[in-house]
Amino acid sequence: MAPSFVSGSVRRLAAVVWTTTALALVAPTAWAQGQFRGDARRLGVASSAAPDSEPELWWHFSTGVRIVSSPVWSDGLVIFGSDDGLVRALDARTGSLRWAWRTNGPVPSTPAVADGRVHVLSYDGRLHTLDATTGEPLWRFATGGERRFEARGLHGATPRGQTMADPYDVFLSSPAVAGGRVYVGSSDGHLYALDAATGALRWKQATGDVVHASPAVEGGRVVVGSWDGRLYCFDAVTGAPAWRFQAGVDPLMHNQQGFQSSPAIADGVVVVGGRDSQLYAIDLTTGLERWRFSTGSSWVVGSPAVAHGRVYFATSDSSLVHALDAASGRPMFQQQAQAYMFSSPVVAGQVLLIGQLNGTLQARDGTTGSLLWQFTTDAARRNAGWVLTADGRFNSAWLFDSDSYESMVIGFHRQSSVGSFFSTPLVVDGAIYIGSADGRMYALRQRRRAAAQP
Repeated sequence: MAPSFVSGSVRRLAAVVWTTTALALVAPTAWAQGQFRGDARRLGVASSAAPDSEPELWWHFSTGVRIVSSPVWSDGLVIFGSDDGLVRALDARTGSLRWAWRTNGPVPSTPAVADGRVHVLSYDGRLHTLDATTGEPLWRFATGGERRFEARGLHGATPRGQTMADPYDVFLSSPAVAGGRVYVGSSDGHLYALDAATGALRWKQATGDVVHASPAVEGGRVVVGSWDGRLYCFDAVTGAPAWRFQAGVDPLMHNQQGFQSSPAIADGVVVVGGRDSQLYAIDLTTGLERWRFSTGSSWVVGSPAVAHGRVYFATSDSSLVHALDAASGRPMFQQQAQAYMFSSPVVAGQVLLIGQLNGTLQARDGTTGSLLWQFTTDAARRNAGWVLTADGRFNSAWLFDSDSYESMVIGFHRQSSVGSFFSTPLVVDGAIYIGSADGRMYALRQRRRAAAQP
């Protein structure tokens, strides 16, 4: 069975007006797509436009295991991690394997490529640095160990007195490279700054809990969120604390607390979403709140994209795609999607791309949010076990039959069986690359026109 596409309506005039300005903000070359969300600022702006009409499946590469890591670009290679512990580099045009390096744990971290080196964190408790061309190891650094966030009575699950690992804590921190340093968070509660060439520790700073959000670097500062519900800012060179911002806390169920979302930094403002169901805009210099936007009670897990004076982000339970005015937080549009979104939105020309946990990648108009097209995995189309309803939503009553921790874990695993997109799209030279929980790395491109008949 071939993956399917569904086309949506397109408001052409509005899209053309938006594209002219948006493309001016896009990085001019593919090298800027070597880190999670593009570069160390984490803006989520692609280096080229994505198709605004139904693309075709160019190729796919099967790993056989879940892919949570997002792909990055390096000299014609698409590089990513997967749950079998491998970091792979594929030829971007053919999908053929160029090299692979095995770590000793799953790799739900997105690699960072800079100066010919690939840096990536594994559940084996090490940051691995590899040669970007050959995959040969250069150095590695041991953290204090990687694990999922855990708490008693998590999300209201029973038994209430049991300490539980959070099944929705799917990511590890993705490294940021800036100024010759690699910055990465760890489950040991620290943010590390390492020499990018040697792996030597330059500094480390403690937070109050697990750090799986990815740091953002701009203006001589590095910002990262922790599961303790705080956003931390440090001097990028010395590690000296600059400020910290307290977001919401939930001591009873630990449901409305913590940062999985990675910050984006634009024009001196840090924009970040939290599991406390808020999106925050924080002054990079002072740490003071500029504005906030409440989603009600729905997590913001994916990282926001900032472009064209707007902030784009998506929610989990409410399955909404939002665009806000970047200066004021005023809503610009809100569109209903089908399923939870842990993937982060990407602005690619006139198109806003976002993956859903129901195995669909959606392309939306950047001005209006209207659906342009969507790509659906084989697993979602098969829908084994009736995970999805007829309209592509999760059959939650069927998936979660009790409030027990076991039911939560099994239900989430079954949700992922439809090829969930945790991975964030990479767009280079008009092609879209994205990994899926079905174990495939997909490459989509503009559909080629059929040759005219003589």
